[in-house]
Amino acid sequence: MAEVSNSIITQMMPFFRSPRATRLREEKLAAENRYLSDAIAQEKYQGHKIAVIARSIALVIVALMLPFLNPHWDVLYYEAFLLVFFILGWLQLRFASVGRSRAELGLIVLDLVLMAVVMLIPNPFRTEIMPTASQFQFEGFSYYYLFLAAATLAYSWRTVITMGVFTGIVWLSATFLVVQFGHTMPELSVQIEQVLSGQERIFVFFDPNDVNIPARVQEVVIFFLISAILALKSWRSNQLLIRQGLVATERANLSRYFPPTLVDDLATRNEPIGPVRSQEVAILFADIVGFTHYAEDHSPEDVVELLREFHAILEDCVFACNGTLDKYLGDGIMATFGTPKSGPEDAINALKSAVEMHRRVDFWNRERAKESLPRVTLSVGINYGEVILGDIGTERRLEFAVLGDTVNVASRLESVTRQLECRIVVSDTLVSRIKAEDPDNALIDDLREHKGLKIRGRNEQVDVSYL
Repeated sequence: MAEVSNSIITQMMPFFRSPRATRLREEKLAAENRYLSDAIAQEKYQGHKIAVIARSIALVIVALMLPFLNPHWDVLYYEAFLLVFFILGWLQLRFASVGRSRAELGLIVLDLVLMAVVMLIPNPFRTEIMPTASQFQFEGFSYYYLFLAAATLAYSWRTVITMGVFTGIVWLSATFLVVQFGHTMPELSVQIEQVLSGQERIFVFFDPNDVNIPARVQEVVIFFLISAILALKSWRSNQLLIRQGLVATERANLSRYFPPTLVDDLATRNEPIGPVRSQEVAILFADIVGFTHYAEDHSPEDVVELLREFHAILEDCVFACNGTLDKYLGDGIMATFGTPKSGPEDAINALKSAVEMHRRVDFWNRERAKESLPRVTLSVGINYGEVILGDIGTERRLEFAVLGDTVNVASRLESVTRQLECRIVVSDTLVSRIKAEDPDNALIDDLREHKGLKIRGRNEQVDVSYL
């Protein structure tokens, strides 16, 4: 039991931090994480919109109910104030913001003050004269709960608990003003006291001149406790929103390496991507020819800018063809097609991605030529075969790796483009696989064969095709 209590207290510790410290922590998280800031902004707006709609519906229902409670023409006085509260609700939505908004806070305070005015100042259109304290007999304080309920949908936990404090201050201040300056009719108290002679406790409830201070204090205390409980619920919801924002960040990180079609599958797995295993995969290496000389002749800023644009083009082409971005390799990339799950067109997708890369880079070079920037030459090598893949590393840090001779050959084929003076070199195994996937595929029609190619690091010669 003690362990459970300690766990609950530990979880609630952030709630008991100073409001400023908690606010700064949340603002820092939001500033560092655009997915979290977007989620908070969206939740704020959607929650506030729902709250205003709910509040408006509640006010309409109250407006329909009042004539049954007060079937006199002076009820229009209260109906007019309901219209004012209706407008104030939509104004709060208009000035709502994720951060602090003085206009929004001012409208909230105006809500609370107006409610006290309506509840405690007698209706000026009534013909009969009543003691001001008799206004408390109508139990008008309960209408504050409508605003509190709507606030839990629209505002942060800090605003909810602040609203509880402000309500107490406003209500007790209004009570004090009634005691000091309210209209009294002592003769009514005398007459009722005579009727209830010997029933002092009952007399307290019927005395029209008595504001019943204990009852007013009880209203404020109960209201504050409820606002504190609702604030705790809002705080827990905010923590859930933060966690969801972090999950969105994790998914965004996944999307940097995997195509969008696989992100949802990977994000919903309860286990790692899988044990180390063998699997047939298409491996693609892409590189900038002559990048070393370019880096020597240009500033670091120019080099980084070039790589960012180049990587962005290649990344788009990989993902557009359902590939996985395995890693950046300085001025190049390594991509896989068929990881973590193999598909029916992995080889086709790999070659299609390479062709699209060259098409996009050609267009990019035309744009660069307009600014008198040097041309970027792309080389691509692709192989298909069995690889070793899966999660490797320790429990502290796992990494999804693709290893094996197929990977090494693909890397060598990329460098062979210089030797063959071509743009793309693919292995014979990739071509065979494409024919198996789609015998009539037009991608292989323009490929030229080269038999018995000697590549670095291998004793056996390989047959390749190039474009």
